[in-house]
Amino acid sequence: MGRSSDPTSRVRGVPVYGYRRVPGVPPIGVVRGRDGREEPAGVVRRHPHAHDFLVLVYFEQDGGCLRVDEREWSPVAGDVFVVAPGEVVVVDQAGGLAAADGWAVFFPPDVVGAADPGAFLSWRSHPLLFPFVRGVAGGVQRLHVPPAGRAAFSERLAALDSELRERRDGSNEAAVAHLTLLLVAVSRLATDVLDGFVLRDEPLLAAVFDVIEERFRGTLTLADVAAQVGLTPGHLTTVVGRKTGRTVQQWITERRMVEARRLLAETDLTAEAVGARVGYRDPGYFARRFRRAHGAAPLEWRRAGRPADPRRPLGHGPSDR
Repeated sequence: MGRSSDPTSRVRGVPVYGYRRVPGVPPIGVVRGRDGREEPAGVVRRHPHAHDFLVLVYFEQDGGCLRVDEREWSPVAGDVFVVAPGEVVVVDQAGGLAAADGWAVFFPPDVVGAADPGAFLSWRSHPLLFPFVRGVAGGVQRLHVPPAGRAAFSERLAALDSELRERRDGSNEAAVAHLTLLLVAVSRLATDVLDGFVLRDEPLLAAVFDVIEERFRGTLTLADVAAQVGLTPGHLTTVVGRKTGRTVQQWITERRMVEARRLLAETDLTAEAVGARVGYRDPGYFARRFRRAHGAAPLEWRRAGRPADPRRPLGHGPSDR
């Protein structure tokens, strides 16, 4: 089950929690609440906070409450809430998920479309993730599953939960497949809401992400990005932080980590070579950054995600640090 890590930054004065990844396990978390008997400890925070990952909450029965970005809802059976990164969430002691009968799913955006890592920073345009933001930088949307579709919707969530808990052969691939099908169902729910909605352009964010995508493999700093988009570093930090809940440097690091995970999974490059390809010339610094983000050194991450095969060496040259 997914767990949020310690705060990585602050947005609008509240802590932003990141998704703590576990080597060899898809970064998807599922919480089942049954009349308050199962407390989503380690995922739901009792104080106002934000996430850098996506959240989907489904209510099977009336009850509980949800407060996001100074808006409050009293959910009814069939409600689906999709919450984008950076939104301020408040869970009351006597309400919220703890008092609800339903499900919550947590996942970072790179789970979907992982085969196309270059698209990571433009996840807002991904058709399956569009309902989370309705074409804007952040947001929360309330959707509704009609009575005839609720049993099937719950079954999708139960199947995802089962794959993550039982860890059978092929469970990683199955879990991602179940999540994808769930997001397809959510996208179909959102069709009527999204029809006629005009996509709000975010030219500054697009420019920032374009710079990161173009240059993350080399030396790249906040000052470099700010100069290329024509703003001061301080102004750019404020704007990007307000719109996304992350700093520019955190986006640079995350893009590098996405590519590093891809190279570790798909190649036999040494950790040093992987680090060099994603902008870290010092292999020791790369190893420390990777461990801080994933709780494991690069080659440990690789081993955890691959079946044992004595014919295929998992690393060459210097040992992982």
